[in-house]
Amino acid sequence: MSEWKPKRFWKKVDVVSLEKNFCIKLDEKILKTPAKKEMLLPTKALAKKIALEWDKQVGEINPNSMPFTKSANAALDKVIEQFEEVSSLVSDYGDTDLLYYRADSPVELQIRQQSSWDPIIDWAEKNFEVKINCGTGILYIPQDRELVYKLSKEISELSSFQLTALYDIVSITGSLILGLATINGRLSAEDAFNLSRIDELWQIEQWGVDEEAQAVSDLKYDAIMHAQEFFILSSGNKSTIF
Repeated sequence: MSEWKPKRFWKKVDVVSLEKNFCIKLDEKILKTPAKKEMLLPTKALAKKIALEWDKQVGEINPNSMPFTKSANAALDKVIEQFEEVSSLVSDYGDTDLLYYRADSPVELQIRQQSSWDPIIDWAEKNFEVKINCGTGILYIPQDRELVYKLSKEISELSSFQLTALYDIVSITGSLILGLATINGRLSAEDAFNLSRIDELWQIEQWGVDEEAQAVSDLKYDAIMHAQEFFILSSGNKSTIF
């Protein structure tokens, strides 16, 4: 027996203001999340983006063609319910950030890491008024508790929608510093992605492209670009990005 798939049942899609938020109506029904919450969105721009995804559905509903709906569902059903836990997961990267750990050889890779990562480390130190310790090798590099505290405080002030985007950026890059630089407008998502892949790109230069690894990388690139746009749309006039 073939699996039943939901089909389009609505004729029109509207964005409606609801107190301080925005919602989407499919005909006269307010769109809800999988957990049956009304999908209350922080900005009209995000609501219009999600409404367009629903309006483009023809016949069977394809969730894979609705990335902004997926992210909004995650923000409302998961992140807002586990905000402290998600914040803690993201904050933990601030203690073992990718940018802290440098190669001990070859010299060419060391120079590339230094010239690419040091400006972002300098930005973070000035922006958050902290001291960051960097070193070579894989052994744990202790960081000042003030660093972890200030980065955690920055994260705690985000909305659940913004944290959803930051979580994805940090998970993809392995770097809270790159994530914060992205949402604060110091880097584009594309630049952050490329900076996180310096070691990988070095290996490609030496040994060539692995097709499977490249396919995974392409998916991550699409995901981080989406996360940046989701952050911008969720932030409205508060966004400092581009």
